[in-house]
Amino acid sequence: MSKLRILLADDHEMVRAGLKMLVNMQSDMEVVGEAGDGRTAVARAQELRPDVVIMDVSMPQMNGLKATAKLKQLVPSIKILTLTRHTEDSYLQELLRAGASGYVLKQSIASELLQAIRAIASGGNYLDSAITKTVVGRYRRKTAPVGTQASQTLTERETEVLRQIAWGYSNKEIAARLSVSVKTVEAHKANAMKRLDMRSRIDIVRFALLQGWLQET
Repeated sequence: MSKLRILLADDHEMVRAGLKMLVNMQSDMEVVGEAGDGRTAVARAQELRPDVVIMDVSMPQMNGLKATAKLKQLVPSIKILTLTRHTEDSYLQELLRAGASGYVLKQSIASELLQAIRAIASGGNYLDSAITKTVVGRYRRKTAPVGTQASQTLTERETEVLRQIAWGYSNKEIAARLSVSVKTVEAHKANAMKRLDMRSRIDIVRFALLQGWLQET
């Protein structure tokens, strides 16, 4: 079985060295490249086409947020895992908007990072367990109709479509997985978002957190 190809982007050489050692110790993944700033990360990712880019937020030349947005424009299929010390919800929201598939804290244990890499490489999203409760708590206080009662208003197919969107699948991929047309997927998505008063993918991911869907991948 081929190994997952990982690109490391962090401006601290010692951090990259530690991450490289950890990744290369795994039987199912390997580091294929490194970058010490955002611009180099974008260039190296275009050149190497890794399965996953582990992207630091605070880097010179181009920060991780801008690098993530730029890279997703150039290579939409690439999976980006944000690695940061920031626990603020605002960072999470901006990075999800930019196209990141995962968010892991540098202060978390090594197994959290490895789990995140495997999760997003397989097509899912991943949020560090250390901040999941905080984010969910904030969202519950801001928006009441998003819990179990709200989810019961969805049809089974609408629920499945939202679940797979939260996991990171495109409308085309969901259509293939459910054996329906892309238009049908779009209709289920629109209906579900209207029922739950959602306006963006961020809302879907937050809802998925409340339902525990991201912990299933």
